[in-house]
Amino acid sequence: MSQQSNQFEQSLQKLESIVKNLESGSLSLEDSLTAFQEGVGLVKQCQGMLSTAEQKVEMLVKASAEGVETRPFNPE
Repeated sequence: MSQQSNQFEQSLQKLESIVKNLESGSLSLEDSLTAFQEGVGLVKQCQGMLSTAEQKVEMLVKASAEGVETRPFNPE
């Protein structure tokens, strides 16, 4: 597994853990705000990694089609 893929998985697991802690209601207001702030940062980080992966997919499609227009990645 590549380092970026591993980093994405770790960030996603951490984000899931934060969500569970926030949903449990066991954190104080201050701890909840800190966790929420960390979660927002992780979401932005994951979105950036996904955007980079999407661009790579588009480049690969373009390279394999030799001059055909790129198609946006649509994860359905």
